[in-house]
Amino acid sequence: MKIKNETDYQITEDMFNTSDLVIDNKNIILFHTHSCESYTSSEKYPYTPTGNYRTTDLNFTVTRVGTELETYLKQYNYNVVHNTDYHDYPAYNGSYTRSLKTVENILQTTPSDIIIDVHRDAIGSRSDYAPTVRIGDEEAAQLMFVIGTDAGGLWHPNWRENLKFAIKVQQKAEEMYPGLFKTMMLTKSRYNQHTGKYASIIEVGATGNTLDQCLTSMKYLAAVMHEVIQ
Repeated sequence: MKIKNETDYQITEDMFNTSDLVIDNKNIILFHTHSCESYTSSEKYPYTPTGNYRTTDLNFTVTRVGTELETYLKQYNYNVVHNTDYHDYPAYNGSYTRSLKTVENILQTTPSDIIIDVHRDAIGSRSDYAPTVRIGDEEAAQLMFVIGTDAGGLWHPNWRENLKFAIKVQQKAEEMYPGLFKTMMLTKSRYNQHTGKYASIIEVGATGNTLDQCLTSMKYLAAVMHEVIQ
């Protein structure tokens, strides 16, 4: 697997050795810093945009994708807390500050190591970009991990654990469903990932993907996560 490294940190072989990764706390938190990110309309899921590939109707955004992931994870008997609050509406600026407060509030009552901020690839208005993978007879939107670090100067002592968890999930995904994940990104920004031992952003599809394709991906992501967490 490949990592696009946007930091000055060196990616070492030890980071790819995930055999020592232990997941004791199996509570899972799902939330959405950019709750209104949406996709290309489809016959099954048509919607009226309220912005550039954005809508305040959360039935057609990444929030709905998070609900699908929640449903599948619960079928594996995991305790999942899925927050569906707006964090990027009515104002986009300050989204990460608001979502941080949400996660901190959840952690007060539900301690969790696995914290996932579900996004759509912020490619802008490129309607032709729709990364997909064929799994059996289904077409699924591709996924991408975005892992933050402390390279931007913000306190983030556990980013290496975050990275290891993402690597383990992506390695398992390549075994089970090759091509489900795109190249992982390691960035200078923190993205609130200091809140968890195994925190991450997972970007589901892009503007050109349909909601149908993104919902399909969640079935496979949940199966992969179950194999890693159990």
